Amino acid sequence: MSRFRRQLLFLCDAFLFAVAVAGYKFITVLLPYTATGAEENFWANAALLYGCTVLAQMVFKTYDSLWRYAESREYLMLIASAFCGFAVYETIARLSGIGVISFVLLAAIASLWVLEMLVVRFGYRSYRARVLRNRQTGTIPVAIIGAGAAGVQLLNEIQHNPNSRYTVQCFFDDDAGKLNKRIRGVPVSGTISESLSRMRAMDIHDAIFAIPSMDDLHRREILRQLTDRSVRVSTLPSTLELIDRKPIRQQLREVRIEDLLGRDTIELDISAMEGLLSGRTVLVTGGGGSIGSELCRQIVKHHPKRLVIFDIYENNAYDIQQELLYQYGRELPLSVEIGSVRDPRRLELLFDTYKPDVVFHAAAHKHVPLMETSPQEAIRNNVFGTLNTVRAADAHGVKKFILISTDKAVNPTSVMGASKRLCEMVVQSMAGCSQTTFAAVRFGNVLGSNGSVVPLFRRQIAAGGPVTVTDKRIIRYFMTIPEAAQLVLEAGAMAKQNELFVLDMGRPVKIIELAENMIRLSGYEPYRDIEIVETGLRPGEKLYEELLIASRDLEKTVNGMIFVEHQPPVTPEELERKLTLLNDALEKTMRTEDVSCIREVLHRVVPTFHEPEEVNRTQGETVEIPEQEPACS
Repeated sequence: MSRFRRQLLFLCDAFLFAVAVAGYKFITVLLPYTATGAEENFWANAALLYGCTVLAQMVFKTYDSLWRYAESREYLMLIASAFCGFAVYETIARLSGIGVISFVLLAAIASLWVLEMLVVRFGYRSYRARVLRNRQTGTIPVAIIGAGAAGVQLLNEIQHNPNSRYTVQCFFDDDAGKLNKRIRGVPVSGTISESLSRMRAMDIHDAIFAIPSMDDLHRREILRQLTDRSVRVSTLPSTLELIDRKPIRQQLREVRIEDLLGRDTIELDISAMEGLLSGRTVLVTGGGGSIGSELCRQIVKHHPKRLVIFDIYENNAYDIQQELLYQYGRELPLSVEIGSVRDPRRLELLFDTYKPDVVFHAAAHKHVPLMETSPQEAIRNNVFGTLNTVRAADAHGVKKFILISTDKAVNPTSVMGASKRLCEMVVQSMAGCSQTTFAAVRFGNVLGSNGSVVPLFRRQIAAGGPVTVTDKRIIRYFMTIPEAAQLVLEAGAMAKQNELFVLDMGRPVKIIELAENMIRLSGYEPYRDIEIVETGLRPGEKLYEELLIASRDLEKTVNGMIFVEHQPPVTPEELERKLTLLNDALEKTMRTEDVSCIREVLHRVVPTFHEPEEVNRTQGETVEIPEQEPACS
């Protein structure tokens, strides 16, 4: 029918005109005294009026409009075309001498016809936007938090999009002038603080937060209130993100767990990275991993001479390669190499081929429980892999080498943490021994990274539960993947020689609260809809991570969120003794298949390495979220 839409609409208008004329004739039959003036030429006048009005509609192109999307402009154009058609008729009728019937009654016919056309078009649009949509998909009642410009625009798009799954039931807004008023037929039912109780009374389980200009502090507080109940919340992006001109409904996203972290997103100095990356050849080891791939995304924004991705896992390397090529095109100076940092000859060939100016070393085994059962792999890959990469960088005149470290290297209780502390020692030992600037960057848990707790919780919630936590007392520091990558890049720009950079991670989060919030954000009630089960601490796991900026041996950088921690120097001779002991332990493990000797040696070469049971027993039930204190003056 869409092929003949204009013809059908034309026939419909002709029928409506006939109805209007019939209405006039009916009136003259009931009230004969109203039939005044040139009745003998009535049909000629009616035909002329119809022709003039239809011609005006064609001039105004009202038959080209898609009335399912009509707004006030289309309706005004229809009225204007009818008015112009009537004026043209009056002019022609008087000049031609066919005789003009009563102006009032003729105006009544024209007005009735226009009214009929408006009603039919509006009814058709309402049918398409509501009735047909409900029959096809069903709808979800939703409340909009915020009755400002963004909320009204969102309402408009939801109401006029036949494919929308939502029907807006009400607004909530703190503007007293809007309370108990209606916006496009939708009531403003109360203030934001009243939204939860009102939504429960109206049986609404979905809400859209539509105040993009609100500051992060108030936004976070409101989102926390909304997630105290079984309400699924979506949110609009910030005001700056709206500038990309996408329709608002396309920018709705679920509330992310980082929205509830308890601190604002850390903004780092992107401009400082230009001097580090622009026009340089940059190598990222482990470039297919969570942090490595985000580093690659950030690096290409600064126009490097070439980006080299080095990873042993070809699937991840392929994914980030295709993503970058799709976004930036085949002209992007990108190379992907497969290999292991354990292989010094492979690294020699890699460095000799590309001659990188900057190296970001992200290749590492990072899973704490897995490295407890395979400590030899942590030592080979993390420690000796870092040693191989550091020596290759030194031999080939790399300008800067940045090691990715972890908060688990602070007073480690796991093989993985101890191995990363040894990686830091490898970097420290290069002080004064190389033309390359070496540095390490230490940060906490990364939200959404491969193997982290957030993707695990999401999978468990999607499966209907239970959600598993190892211990309800555990607290952790979190940051987002972009924050982590940008921190590494800015620290690289700051690095002068052998610094250990740490980030003020803000206030830590209880894992049990993280699980509860994620369940609520998914529209469920913890312990009622989805259970949370304690499974016991895993090997090498401690109840809390050390506060990265608790040390007094800290120095502020130009960025108030980044500090330099001063560690005792490690000489090349001291490092060589430690590595010799580790290498002997690896050889013994190969002969005896007994990995216990590796753990024993780790206690000797990393003095701060303690068993997790010892640390956890000391903390016991007293583990609490610490108050944030100034790191240093």
